[in-house]
Amino acid sequence: MAATHFTAPAIVVLGKGALMTARRIQQLYPQALIHGLAERADDADRSYSEFGATLRQLYQQNTPIIALCAAGIVIRTLAAVLLEKGAEPPVLAVAEDGSAVVPLLGGLGGVNVMAREIASALGTAAAITTSGELRFGTCLLNPPAGYALGDLELGKRFVSDLLSGEKVRVEGAAPWLAQAQLPEDDQAQLAIHVGYADREPSDHELLIYPRNVLVALKGDLPDAAGAVKTALHDSRIALQALGCLLASKEEMANPALHTAAETLGVAVRFTDAATPAEMIQQVLPQLLPPLTPAEGIAVAVAPQPLDVRQIGRARGRLAVIGLGPGASDFMIPAVKAELARANDVLGYETYVRMAGPFRPDQVLHCTDNREEMQRARHAFELAAAGRSVVVVSSGDPGVFAMAAAVLEALHESDNADWHRVDLHILPGVSASLATAALAGAPLGHDFCVMSLSDNLKPWEIIEKRLDLACQADLALAFYNPISRSRPWQLGRALEIVRRHRSPETPVTLGRDVGRPAQTLRVITLGELAPELVDMRTMVLIGSSLTCVFPRADGQRWVYTPRWYGSKPGQ
Repeated sequence: MAATHFTAPAIVVLGKGALMTARRIQQLYPQALIHGLAERADDADRSYSEFGATLRQLYQQNTPIIALCAAGIVIRTLAAVLLEKGAEPPVLAVAEDGSAVVPLLGGLGGVNVMAREIASALGTAAAITTSGELRFGTCLLNPPAGYALGDLELGKRFVSDLLSGEKVRVEGAAPWLAQAQLPEDDQAQLAIHVGYADREPSDHELLIYPRNVLVALKGDLPDAAGAVKTALHDSRIALQALGCLLASKEEMANPALHTAAETLGVAVRFTDAATPAEMIQQVLPQLLPPLTPAEGIAVAVAPQPLDVRQIGRARGRLAVIGLGPGASDFMIPAVKAELARANDVLGYETYVRMAGPFRPDQVLHCTDNREEMQRARHAFELAAAGRSVVVVSSGDPGVFAMAAAVLEALHESDNADWHRVDLHILPGVSASLATAALAGAPLGHDFCVMSLSDNLKPWEIIEKRLDLACQADLALAFYNPISRSRPWQLGRALEIVRRHRSPETPVTLGRDVGRPAQTLRVITLGELAPELVDMRTMVLIGSSLTCVFPRADGQRWVYTPRWYGSKPGQ
């Protein structure tokens, strides 16, 4: 049985005992990822540390949830974030051994369809309790993709009348109802009406609109959303039948168009044509000449619901993301969402692999760590073609990473298509901050972040900046401290630091912080030698006021106090 839900669900497990069932469900939804509790389900695609926080985050991101655990656990976990019915993703509880499938939430989001799909794949029955669906074999209030329900409250009363014994007739094309067990009668008072025409709601009609209306418009309309609504009203077309907006690619970066599309709840696509009528003829040449109810607008009605993916092209999206220091717990939710939506992922291979796992349909473009500009240009070429692209950095993308390279590539380019790309820079936890947090607060006052790499700037500049930072008594964070090709720079940097700091100055060395092999050492400036450091080590050198004191576990806390000079009140 083929799965029909369009958004990839999250399969959430609590332990290894559920992984076999989870993998069987994943075969039904190949784009789904299995989320496993850390240290209890290590073979999962992604790990999490808190079940409740993970489930609530997925729910609030409108991600369908298949939880392999008791239904009560899911109900109690999500109780605090439940929204109004009709604005919730499907949520199901599945027994660890696959013997039971219970739809919990999302009746209007297709949860019962998913329950039947999963039950069929597992060889069991879905515990569906929705009266209308049990009686008629379909949820009349949840038409398939490409169709929109007219009025939910009227629809509830309509289904209630059907359940009380009323007959119904179907007006218009509703192929998904062909296999339903509806009490049909051509003379029935109740009617399911499927069509794009604007109609007054009635207690005796269930209005379902095919989203088969395309509106092309110019980007200079003062109120684009209002103009579209007026044009549809004047053409006697229901707003719910609107499937897509269309505009010239010259207007791709026009925020008013995207605001209008968001207001109207549809996608906006782009074409090379100039006038609205030409735009429609270019993407749907088989249609009759479009209606032109107002200047700057053209309206066309297709015989079937629109497949938006086949109309013009989307505005490409390019997100430069920071993974943080390595552990998925340090990755912000917005970054995870970008990775989930991406068509293409670019980056240094080590970082790309850290960002996974990926779906089979996602394309990975792994390159050498020294090919930043080529990678940035490649990302713009992909995004300019309408794809959703992610460029991966470790830590924060704006700290000695890919954000500056991407902006430099855009700054240097006169390619208008590149400048129309929807560009986003998403932050991450930098290595210096992750190391500092592990040690305490060595960067708790003013500090300086420096790269000791002289690949892209002269060493003389590094020395000058370092000397001035030391004169200012700033705490120091060294990126790229040493490598095989740069073996002497750290030693020279320490010579400069030692002119201004005492040998007792606390030094924090964090290696692979946020990754499984992380280590943390707290030593003194007098003990610090280049051989204690490699390219994967973050070096934090304290100011003259940085303090160290013992921890209960035998380690030491490091912090730079918020005050400077004498302590307040002394």
